Amino acid sequence: MPDINRYIESTGLKSTTTKNDVLELCQEALQYNFYGVCIPPYFVQQAKRFVKENKAKTKIITVIGFPLGYLSVASKVEEAKKAIQDGADELDVVVNLSAYLSGDLAVVKNDINSVVTACQLQNKIVKVILETGALTENQILELADIVAEANANFVKTSTGYYEKGVSLDAVKLLRKHLPEKIGIKASGSIKTREFALDLLDAGANRLGTSSAKNLLK
Repeated sequence: MPDINRYIESTGLKSTTTKNDVLELCQEALQYNFYGVCIPPYFVQQAKRFVKENKAKTKIITVIGFPLGYLSVASKVEEAKKAIQDGADELDVVVNLSAYLSGDLAVVKNDINSVVTACQLQNKIVKVILETGALTENQILELADIVAEANANFVKTSTGYYEKGVSLDAVKLLRKHLPEKIGIKASGSIKTREFALDLLDAGANRLGTSSAKNLLK
């Protein structure tokens, strides 16, 4: 297994996140060779500028429809386009869980397909956030199938805003079910190196965490 650093997307997505917080995340990502930083769309331009000025390979990841996911499809698509224009390398899109739990599968499929297409037309990696802690196993698998049919690059487990974050069982379930080409980003309450390593062993390909430095200890 490569160094755990290269799996980490160091995350700062609180509503109180400031420019200094983001630049500190970028500096730490550069220092510790993290895969990337996951930040609010508002700061993408500044983070991209920092990465370019430092000739770093750090990826800039941002979120779309975050954290609740029930924006209109048109709003999500425009948000994604703006983020790409600003310099985002990868986009983490929150599924419309309200529509899904209401049984509106056509809306959910259109939502995911539209945003995935908008991202991939610009050759950007897109991850779809399911919020696994709010779902049954059958619901996780049904949504995972929709994500797979849309040809998204990753399924992401959680926003970090729901009371339950990622679990080993959810990652194992997804890895067993999904095609190998679709990655899994584990996120939500990853605070220790031990748990991070267990998630990687369970099949995660990326780790989204606001405790990135703790995972190095």
